[in-house]
Amino acid sequence: MMNNTLKALLLTSILPFAVNAEDGMTPWYIGAGIGLNDYEPNCDMKTMASCGEDDPYAWDVFGGFLFNEYVGIEVGYRDLGRAEFTDYSGNLNDIGVHGVTAGFVGILPLGDRWSFNAEAGAMHYLWYNNENHGSDYYSATDFAPYFGAGFGFNITDNFKLEMKYRRYQDLNDTEYNTYDLESNYWGLQLSYRFGHKSPQEVVVVIFDSDGDGVPDDIDQCPNTPFNEQVDAYGCTIYEDKIFKFEIGAEFDNNSAVVKEAAMTDVKKVADFMIEYPDSVVEVSGYASDVGAPNYNMKLSQRRADAVADILVKRFGIPQSRVTSKGYGITQPLIPGKSAAANKANRRIEAQVTGVEQVPLMRMERMEIIE
Repeated sequence: MMNNTLKALLLTSILPFAVNAEDGMTPWYIGAGIGLNDYEPNCDMKTMASCGEDDPYAWDVFGGFLFNEYVGIEVGYRDLGRAEFTDYSGNLNDIGVHGVTAGFVGILPLGDRWSFNAEAGAMHYLWYNNENHGSDYYSATDFAPYFGAGFGFNITDNFKLEMKYRRYQDLNDTEYNTYDLESNYWGLQLSYRFGHKSPQEVVVVIFDSDGDGVPDDIDQCPNTPFNEQVDAYGCTIYEDKIFKFEIGAEFDNNSAVVKEAAMTDVKKVADFMIEYPDSVVEVSGYASDVGAPNYNMKLSQRRADAVADILVKRFGIPQSRVTSKGYGITQPLIPGKSAAANKANRRIEAQVTGVEQVPLMRMERMEIIE
């Protein structure tokens, strides 16, 4: 009954199974091991007169298939070495066991690289005895259960080194019923798992606590207001606030002479600039859409220069703080050539900056509240 059960275990354990490889690693592996084996009982048997020179070195080769990271099956070939002794009949015995194995393996990960391993299966063994060094050779085959345990260390994703202990039960001479052996094995084995681990996708979580579009790790100005434009370092971008003054120069047609009535407006600009000594001004001249555009451009420039000259010479504003520019008919307040349009467009403006800076707003980020 026991032999039939072991044969069934051997057959079922080598059936092909299909699993999906994870992380680019296949479920298949191969390996080899070497170690020391001790048959028991041999020299401690009372029926033995003396021990000879044992050859305890054992080795094995194997291949396996992993259902998942915890369970797999393994088949292989193992040679358990020899034991030499002289029995009380004076016969020199040279006993050895080798054969194919199949069984299940269990793996319990212990951190990133270490693992605890257990195994159980059956060995279809050939038991042989060279009695009197070959004068009387006989052998037998049968199945024997084994179990084992050990620790493994993943050297790399592919290579694994394991320390093994195995116990083989009932390595019997079933043909002649002369010996009944057990076996203890200690050894090392190295296995190679096929495949290449796929690079892990790294998900980088970028935090932007103040919602300004600049990640927190490079944001040098946290908690900036939601609707302000920021630079590459998350700091608010500022621009000069423009203070605009209208100067009612009331130029005559085709004239750049500033009338005395306009001096009150010019003085307001000068007083403001004296109050803010870091301020600068651009005097802008504009013309109506009467006449040739090129001529009007030059005329608006002469008018702007005339007002700028008054700021410098009459009111003492340094020349370095005063500029002038003519815009001709390019920026009309009222389109057309009507009397009202001509009067409104024939004008002088003074734009003073350098007094204060204001944040540059991001209108597209502002919420519309109804």
